[in-house]
Amino acid sequence: MFTVEPIGYFHTACTETYEVPRQASLSHGNEGVIELKSGCQFEQGLEGLEGFDRIWVVYRFHRNTSWKPKVLPPRGGKKQGVFATRSPHRPNFIGLSCVELIAVKGLKLSIVNHDLIDGTPILDLKPYLNYADAVTSSRQGWLDSLEPERTFRLEWSERAQEQVEYLETTCKLSLKQAIENRLRISPLPYPNNRIKLVSHDFYELAYRTWRIYFRIDEDDLRIEYLTSGYDRETLEGTKPSKWDDVPIHRAFIQYFRHMSLNLP
Repeated sequence: MFTVEPIGYFHTACTETYEVPRQASLSHGNEGVIELKSGCQFEQGLEGLEGFDRIWVVYRFHRNTSWKPKVLPPRGGKKQGVFATRSPHRPNFIGLSCVELIAVKGLKLSIVNHDLIDGTPILDLKPYLNYADAVTSSRQGWLDSLEPERTFRLEWSERAQEQVEYLETTCKLSLKQAIENRLRISPLPYPNNRIKLVSHDFYELAYRTWRIYFRIDEDDLRIEYLTSGYDRETLEGTKPSKWDDVPIHRAFIQYFRHMSLNLP
């Protein structure tokens, strides 16, 4: 038996697991900061790391309390042994991600294109080495039998663009990049990804307290519009919410009340 102490913690705008991609390599621009503990001589330990473009981050899945010997990955449609997947439901809750390193300033490391959530305990950092870590000819087990993963071209309708611009400029709420990150890869429903089929080619993404509606036509994905995820009672104030953004939703609805949002 042994214990492991975090060397620091990760800070980002992503506070829920569904807000980040299932792999760091699938990220598109989401940023964050690793802040190491002071008084541990970690400043010296970081010397030389600033010259690397990528680093390995070893961390703990701190939201997990149990593990599963077999899991259903988002691809393949068949359960696999947990050790044959990147599932977070592991015996020791240890995660490993290769992320892009932007800068090292004191005890803070700015990174981009990650798959971590806010508050993640950091256990270790290692440089990514091309000659040691990139073995492109390796067999990929059960993944080798799957079709290449689809990627999608994203576009915003005029209505959806107006809505996210309103939230950005009036409410200081930035959603566009986060929504694109969620939908660019795997926008189709699978367990726990908060996407459901509404009808035919029309889908709903539940992102935080918002609902985003989009269509898929082959490899083209068009974001049609946003709506509030709150029910009438919460918006009218007769039912409490654990979130503090209800006034933003009320203002959003009032501003766009002229729009006809008819579900198919």
